[in-house]
Amino acid sequence: MTIDLYNTLTRRKEAFEPIDPANVRMYVCGPTVYDFAHIGNARPVIVFDVLYRLLRQEYGADHVTYVRNFTDIDDKINTAAQESGEPIGAITARTIAAYHTDMDALGALRPDSEPRATEHVGEMIAMIETLVVKGHAYEAEGHVLFHVPSDPNYGSLSGRNRDDMIAGARIEVAPFKRDPADFVLWKPSSDDLPGWDSPWGRGRPGWHIECSAMSAKVLGLTFDIHGGGRDLIFPHHENEVAQSTCAHDGAPFVRYWVHNGFVTVEHEKMSKSLGNFTTVHDLLDDWPGEVIRLNMLTGHYRQPLDWTADGLRQSKTNLDRLYNALRQLADVQVDQSEADANFIAALEDDLNTPKALAVLYALAGEANKADNADDKVRLKGALLASGAVIGLLQQDPEAWFQEGGDGPEATEIEDLIARRLAARKSKDFAEADRIRDDLAAQGVLLEDGPGGTTWRRAG
Repeated sequence: MTIDLYNTLTRRKEAFEPIDPANVRMYVCGPTVYDFAHIGNARPVIVFDVLYRLLRQEYGADHVTYVRNFTDIDDKINTAAQESGEPIGAITARTIAAYHTDMDALGALRPDSEPRATEHVGEMIAMIETLVVKGHAYEAEGHVLFHVPSDPNYGSLSGRNRDDMIAGARIEVAPFKRDPADFVLWKPSSDDLPGWDSPWGRGRPGWHIECSAMSAKVLGLTFDIHGGGRDLIFPHHENEVAQSTCAHDGAPFVRYWVHNGFVTVEHEKMSKSLGNFTTVHDLLDDWPGEVIRLNMLTGHYRQPLDWTADGLRQSKTNLDRLYNALRQLADVQVDQSEADANFIAALEDDLNTPKALAVLYALAGEANKADNADDKVRLKGALLASGAVIGLLQQDPEAWFQEGGDGPEATEIEDLIARRLAARKSKDFAEADRIRDDLAAQGVLLEDGPGGTTWRRAG
């Protein structure tokens, strides 16, 4: 089978053919580390984690390199430091640690490499010097700017005309620019801002050059996939293409550009002014990370996703269904398993996660009805292996149903279940029912079966 991906560059779905099947390379733009990640930031993390898992499935884990950077040089970070009085290094270290914790909770695998901009300023300066020498950049009043008219292919990724590009970039008017579309590669730093020595004086890099330099350092001049949100197509990714191809004598930069759609909250654009700015950190106080992950995968990655409380509740219910199917197969031993072919085919079709999830739900339905030992082994294996490719169903089912939420602790629940069992044995059914009803009122549901009584927290 072949993975088909929608390529933003060509504006069509294409069969993915890596440059080197033994070394498949993917770069995804990471966070600017000054605050907690919001759900819009989390969407590319989950989307490209699924793609990473699928590539590892297809080409082998040792043959895929996934790079996601940390932008730790940025004016937003500088502003946060000035407002809080906290050192920049402390802000970025704390934010990176929180980001790791939150994304781990969403079941996202760590990338193979996570370069930080501060670690690669030397490479950025070298690339800027090359662009100046080749006539694609110029120095002006302590700044170095990329001269957009020097690149005849500028605009090929976004498909924008010149007027749209100037308007869309929210370009800063500066008298030293040769052209209104020219963008900053290097800018001067005052004494109270981070800065590095360079041929143009003490300063710091612009945002766009950071990713060009880091991707070249870690993945080489040309690599397979570059990903990120649609908001990055212009100007960030457009500028990356220009910098990289012009610095490297026209060598192709990226073969496949993959972009995910925007996230809204209850049908509105997410913003702090509307009071609907939702961070992953806060969501994890109320929902298991796996619920958040599943909810993010309910829509196709290229389409807008509306984040709702109803959606989260439905995702919790759907995960309960899946884990309940595995719970019924607890005694079934699976030595080797393969992901379901229809499930993989759905993911190979431009990461069609809604269709892949439908296959998972169908497998769970079959598992609930299965009475043949071979079918049970096959279905349990398919559920677990398919879930692993999409980052779901890797918990013990009993742990899933008993984790988190308000109400009594697990030891207290087990004690009450034992007391209920004793009451039933002594034919005190009124007491047994009282214990069951009290637990239900606290959000704990009991399920009696041939193997005894199990419990789960209500969704």
